[in-house]
Amino acid sequence: LKLPMPPKLQSIVEELGINHGSVRADVAVINGIMDCYEIKSDRDTLLRLPEQIRAYNAVFDKVTLVVGFAHLYEALEMIPDWWGVTIAKTDKQGGIVLSNIREANYNTNKDKDAIARLLWREEALRILTEKQQDGGIRSKPKTVIYERLTSLLDVEDLSLNVRQSLRSRTMWRS
Repeated sequence: LKLPMPPKLQSIVEELGINHGSVRADVAVINGIMDCYEIKSDRDTLLRLPEQIRAYNAVFDKVTLVVGFAHLYEALEMIPDWWGVTIAKTDKQGGIVLSNIREANYNTNKDKDAIARLLWREEALRILTEKQQDGGIRSKPKTVIYERLTSLLDVEDLSLNVRQSLRSRTMWRS
């Protein structure tokens, strides 16, 4: 007995580019919401964290910082209260042990423009076509297409459409 494969319900994406790739999330889980996991080991620095905070706050529903003990207290001072925090430690056998310090809460302040920029041009046009709002815009630059999309949809509808597009991608990088 062969059962049909269920539709793809979630995607796990390593190095998801935000703001056309200027910032990359270590791991994004795209499901009914978009979760981000940013990893800062003890060997990393926190120099890029302020820029990552701004980018992640704009697009993700939830964010969890996975951090080594060396950066824990400094990172807690930097990140928003709604971010989750997980500490990563090495056990005696050299394995990684994760301990949840704080659960992530929902982001209530996402940015429609940043969310729209997660889409490729063709994906944004497909959404506009489905909504019968693609007239006079097909040959325009991406920024104009994104503007049409953000003026048409509220943040929740836009987020839903973007999640559906991201989950249906087959090729993430050329």
